[in-house]
Amino acid sequence: QVQLEESGGGLVQPGGSLRLSCAASGILFSLFRMGWYRQAPGKERELVAHITIGGITNYVDSVQGRFTISRDNAKNLVYLQMNSLKPDDTAVYYCNRAPTAYFRWGQGTQVTVSS
Repeated sequence: QVQLEESGGGLVQPGGSLRLSCAASGILFSLFRMGWYRQAPGKERELVAHITIGGITNYVDSVQGRFTISRDNAKNLVYLQMNSLKPDDTAVYYCNRAPTAYFRWGQGTQVTVSS
């Protein structure tokens, strides 16, 4: 059974940084392109970054240059380093297969950017 578990969120001031982690179990992780999604209050979930099996990355314009996605295939982990955070980055962040989500969603991790 596939399980995705996100962690690392929290409350941070504008301009601050956070590092999110996603632990995947029950899948042959290294076979899948993985991504980080987010859902802000009242908005649809959007894919903000994804990474291929080989480590090629892609970002939406709103996070380009501020967020960095990475993966550790040996440990079944995906990371999202978020720098220069803005209030608009406030959302629940999830990981899943990308660019089309496929696995059951985890609980997500809340990121709140506020002074």
